Amino acid sequence: MMKQFKTLLIATLIVFGTTQSITAQTKMAHVDTNDLITKMPAMIEAQKQLEKLSKQYDAEFKAMADEYYAKLKKYDEEAATVGDKVNEERAKEVQEMEKRIRDYRETAQKELQQKESDLAKPLMDKIKASIAKVGKAKGFNYVIDVNSAIYADGIDITTDVKKDLGF
Repeated sequence: MMKQFKTLLIATLIVFGTTQSITAQTKMAHVDTNDLITKMPAMIEAQKQLEKLSKQYDAEFKAMADEYYAKLKKYDEEAATVGDKVNEERAKEVQEMEKRIRDYRETAQKELQQKESDLAKPLMDKIKASIAKVGKAKGFNYVIDVNSAIYADGIDITTDVKKDLGF
């Protein structure tokens, strides 16, 4: 029993000592990717492009909606004076307009999301590559994002990454 206790104690000390040795050799830093993203000139330009496209879609949607509501009002005012066949045709026309408006909205949202992805992905890849480059150059084993860390204390390389990215 005493021999097993000694063996367990020695194994625990070896594992603890090895863990301490590994931890002492691990170098970590952190970076604020939100700060990089919001201040990167290319990302700011991409946001402007997305806002412009979004406003364009909104204007087209509003024009379609205005036309729809104008027809609804007109058809409602004239419903009593036209025949049932005309009212049925107008009801179909209104339903088709509703479908076109819904389809347009869905398509616009998808296109806007795709454009955002197309613009952001290469910039995010560039940020990740820069973080890896700076982290490696400074001898870090790990670089964590402060926005996803529970606790981040130590060396912040955000400024170094900004310099590497040219801003």
